[in-house]
Amino acid sequence: MSDAWERLYTPHRLPYLRGQTGAGEGCPFCEAPHDPNSELNLVCTRGEHAYVILNLYPYNSGHLLVCPYRHVADYTELTPSEVTDIARLTQEAMHTLRLISNAQGFNIGMNQGSISGAGIAAHLHQHVVPRWGGDTNFMPIIGGTKVLPQLLSDTRQLLEENWQRN
Repeated sequence: MSDAWERLYTPHRLPYLRGQTGAGEGCPFCEAPHDPNSELNLVCTRGEHAYVILNLYPYNSGHLLVCPYRHVADYTELTPSEVTDIARLTQEAMHTLRLISNAQGFNIGMNQGSISGAGIAAHLHQHVVPRWGGDTNFMPIIGGTKVLPQLLSDTRQLLEENWQRN
């Protein structure tokens, strides 16, 4: 007998909910840009000192992370060139997300240290989260999950194909 509920399955979130963020052995932010198969590791674009990767556990579709190549934990430890590259890639990410998804706003920020909520505190990363009117609903509050309408691999391909260079 059917209970008339439609179910949205998000099995990709189970490791995250269990605290298995993939940050076990090595640093995923150090490993990702050097993996020749960027389609599997979700790297969208690369700069001289930093790169952009899709968040494996996104808050919204298109949730990006801008990471320096260098393994550094604190924003004050970045070189001027790294700061510039992260800023440029953040602007490009915003332009691209507006183009491909009509993002109406953004949350942009860094959690510095595990006490502030950084899941991988040892490697600095800036979040670029696209937002739309009405994108917050009962699912995160009641269900503890977000509904994402697109596979991460499809989102990565769309970003890569339409990346807006400054």
